[in-house]
Amino acid sequence: MTKRTAEILRRLDETYGTEYRCYLNHDNAWQLLIAVILSAQCTDARVNIVTADLFKKYDSLEKFANANVEEMEQDIHSIGFYHNKARNIILCARKLITEFGGEVPRSLEELTSLPGVGRKTANVIRGNIYNEPSVVVDTHVKRISRRLGFTKEEDPVKIEYDLMKVLPEDHWILYNIHIITLGRTICTARAPKCSECFLSDLCKAGDKTC
Repeated sequence: MTKRTAEILRRLDETYGTEYRCYLNHDNAWQLLIAVILSAQCTDARVNIVTADLFKKYDSLEKFANANVEEMEQDIHSIGFYHNKARNIILCARKLITEFGGEVPRSLEELTSLPGVGRKTANVIRGNIYNEPSVVVDTHVKRISRRLGFTKEEDPVKIEYDLMKVLPEDHWILYNIHIITLGRTICTARAPKCSECFLSDLCKAGDKTC
């Protein structure tokens, strides 16, 4: 790890702390899995509004597995791509019960075998539920990692591998958490507040956007 990278991580830790936290409300692993499936191309705030009622109505994995797809669509209709998400959630719940004994699996391969679960969703579960070092590449991580010069790639999987090379393993999860916060408050997509950023002197982008 370079001195520059170490300094970036030090400032992130100093500013945002070192506590692991998840922005999606959940009480257990399967609730988080469903919340992450819902969160694709949707804000965490909207997902939390929807799951507040959803997890009361379907308070067990079995209820999700036995749900009617049209009714599920109505339950989550305020979230984008609700047709596909409703179907995937039901199929995912069924597979968890039939193939994994109702438990959310730990490995990347098993997680990505579930309907509606891609590499990003799997890494969220691995990091937040099992504390497995993992890099989650969402829009904030993609944008800011490019601005910081940690990657030049556009593809999320390639960005993930680049970040795994430049960041120490003990900061993979924290980096995700910190960068999401930074991306929502300072290094926003449309109008990054470079003059307010505590990383401005270390940023490769300067006042340019990526």
